[in-house]
Amino acid sequence: MVNISIETTRKRRTPYATKELNQFTSEEIRSYQEVLLQKQLKRAVRNSEYYRRIFRELGVNVNSIKTLEDFRKLPPFMNKDLERESQRLSFEKEGHPFGEHLLVKPDQIAFTGTTSGTSGTPTFTYTFTERDIRTMNKYIRNMLEYGGIYKGDRLLFSHSLGIYATSSILFGVREHGVLPIDVDVRAGSDMILKYAQMSRPEGAMMTPSLAEYLVDRAPQLTGQEVGDLGLNALFTVGEIGIGIPEIKRKIETAYKCRVYDYLGEFGFSCDSEEYHGIHAVAPDLVLFSEDLVDPETKQPIQVEDGVVGEVILTELSLEGLPRIRYASGDLVQVFTEQCPGCGFTGPRLKVVGRSDDLLIVKGVNVYPSAIKKVVASFDEMLTGEFRIVLDSPPPRVVPPLVLKVEHREGVQKTDLGYIEDILKSALHRELRITPDIDWVGAGTLKKQLTKTPLFEKCYEG
Repeated sequence: MVNISIETTRKRRTPYATKELNQFTSEEIRSYQEVLLQKQLKRAVRNSEYYRRIFRELGVNVNSIKTLEDFRKLPPFMNKDLERESQRLSFEKEGHPFGEHLLVKPDQIAFTGTTSGTSGTPTFTYTFTERDIRTMNKYIRNMLEYGGIYKGDRLLFSHSLGIYATSSILFGVREHGVLPIDVDVRAGSDMILKYAQMSRPEGAMMTPSLAEYLVDRAPQLTGQEVGDLGLNALFTVGEIGIGIPEIKRKIETAYKCRVYDYLGEFGFSCDSEEYHGIHAVAPDLVLFSEDLVDPETKQPIQVEDGVVGEVILTELSLEGLPRIRYASGDLVQVFTEQCPGCGFTGPRLKVVGRSDDLLIVKGVNVYPSAIKKVVASFDEMLTGEFRIVLDSPPPRVVPPLVLKVEHREGVQKTDLGYIEDILKSALHRELRITPDIDWVGAGTLKKQLTKTPLFEKCYEG
């Protein structure tokens, strides 16, 4: 096993997973997407009363949807609440929980991975047929190969396994000839590190929170640094992390390898020192960066370089339970110019946050990810850990906004006044907020092995 140093890694152009698309112009890719969209919409109306009802109520003939512009004029077809209602009705009428929007018979389903249900009834969003699994495997293989993970290699896979959606990635890992070393994060950091030391994987997949947590825990638990694991690549998902320069630098320096940010089968970040967003390498699988709306009005937003909007997701090539005009709640910033790091010419995006994480402070829209980016920039004085303390449900916050912020070991109480002044100044300059700061010592705000929460919701008791 050869460890690839960050300094010598070549900056290769990020490839589309479907090789033929690498020879297409952007106009040709768009035309191909429109053909796939027309086929998917006709399938949806033919196979599902849910979609027939939508088009009937809109007074729109599905055959009239010829272009992406035609499609984007339609309102969202589904969101999380409508998905739950569709599941309830299918259970009552048909005896299955997959929703009235299911496009195949229930016995054609080969895999289902639910959401965690932390914000309500779990949904069977990630439900696939055998054909769907084979389709998605191609996009996972493309990402692994780009990161230098090949047939015969081993991959540490540290997520909550079992019923959850991340498990579907394992199909692509195995089909690529890579052996996943599955360690459920609920087993704890000691067990994750023990399996890593025993199996000596070439790559790893986990959340940014866990990657950071293991940097600090490995010396205490094993007497070795995470860089001694010998990883060639680390793939992180599920949180805003690698997009913050200080976090990317900390993780890559500690693990001595490149870290790639990925978003399911949709895409991944490139092999560059700087973070230039997740590259949309699957335009034939999903409409993601191409379809944005204003998060409040749900009106279409023109997709141009630097624009921010909520993703309306449409899966073009899945047959079982594809999401179609699904209001995802994911807020992203889209970039349409050529990637300065690798030369990729397709769309790229940076995740801004969730629409339901929006805070409004004195009329100013604030996202936790923006606060996190500012806090992380003071990495010599602060650990980067913080919590937003809420006394009432968001989005509106009765001023002042309260932040609980963790300072590093060795910072003296007499220094906190100065640090608070410059932190508040940076937050006001960048975000136009001046919060109250509640200081806590290093190690007070525990990192989670899964996603680390950014809110303390005091109103929930």
